[in-house]
Amino acid sequence: MTAPKIKLHKGDLPAGLSFPKGVAIDTETLGLKPHRDRLCLVQLSGGDGIAHLVKFDGKSYDAPNLKALLADPKTLKIFHFARFDIAVLEHYLGVTTGPIYCTKIASKLARTYTDRHGLKDLVGEFLGIELSKQQQSSDWAASELSDTQQAYAANDVLHLHAIRARLDEMLTRVGRRELAQTAFEFLPTRARLDLIGFENDDIFAH
Repeated sequence: MTAPKIKLHKGDLPAGLSFPKGVAIDTETLGLKPHRDRLCLVQLSGGDGIAHLVKFDGKSYDAPNLKALLADPKTLKIFHFARFDIAVLEHYLGVTTGPIYCTKIASKLARTYTDRHGLKDLVGEFLGIELSKQQQSSDWAASELSDTQQAYAANDVLHLHAIRARLDEMLTRVGRRELAQTAFEFLPTRARLDLIGFENDDIFAH
């Protein structure tokens, strides 16, 4: 696998970037609790082999270009496990992300022959690429990110466009495209429920 092309930005995306084919997005934090574990990095790719990494210092999240992109109704945002990422983005950037496509939800609806729905599993099955998860537990708040950290972060977004295309084919085949879309549209509400303390409660249960 060739090395990804990575562009590292401090505090915001540069002006003038466009993502006509949608933008794949992921985040890196210091843990899995948005109120405790701060947002350190946002990764983005337009499906063109380039990864943009936006690094935050924890002091300021004034990122007008990134915020405008996240809220842009004309640009599709592709995530893997969007529920967590959009909650983190809302908590730190104060923006509701949309429209959304979540490859994890799509995988669960389309790939019912397996219980393996991680990004590593999807990239391996669809693209024949073995992703390393060695940097999954890493200090993303370090003043300087290593080349290995940057490559790991980039790989979390570089393949999402291709995965989405394959999952769309499968969803169509099983007649669940519309169901997936309604699930995607509910995600901002699910994220808000998580942020106010209902992350472990099924509000639809009896």
